[in-house]
Amino acid sequence: MSKTIALVDDDRNILTGISMALEREGFKVQTYIDGESALVGLSRNPPDLAVVDIKMPRMDGEELLKKIRKKMSIPIIFLTSKDEEVDELLGLKLGADDFIKKSGGFSIKVLIERIRVQLRKKTNVNDDSKNLIAHGKLKLDPNQLECEWNGQSLPEKLTTTEFFDRKRACQKTWRY
Repeated sequence: MSKTIALVDDDRNILTGISMALEREGFKVQTYIDGESALVGLSRNPPDLAVVDIKMPRMDGEELLKKIRKKMSIPIIFLTSKDEEVDELLGLKLGADDFIKKSGGFSIKVLIERIRVQLRKKTNVNDDSKNLIAHGKLKLDPNQLECEWNGQSLPEKLTTTEFFDRKRACQKTWRY
């Protein structure tokens, strides 16, 4: 089954180039020129992964990431002209799964491979972790990236990073 990749960037040349490359690799592609149209489109047709620019009109990539994370748990790769370390750290802390800098030119082949890596991670989580992980009052659902404490669900889905941080913390306490 072909995976769907959403591309969100205000540069039409980048959208066209990446779209063509992804389609040659067998992916389905959804393109959006700004964050607002992307949010609407992603809500209607959730992709398997999104590649998002940070600097965009109407809604920047960081705001889009926050809103996506409230609704769904898909891998998100930032592809951006922001090239400072602080920007990369902020993107990852906000919940991006990867960060690729456009400056100096970027490799579409590397982007495609990073997309495959993220999709493989998502598949492994869904295939290998069909049961809830429970320890004391904590329950983690690997398929939905949801967390429950003392019978109460957290109001928002966890990011992939947050989920695995909690899982690792549980595993440390399970060791004898």
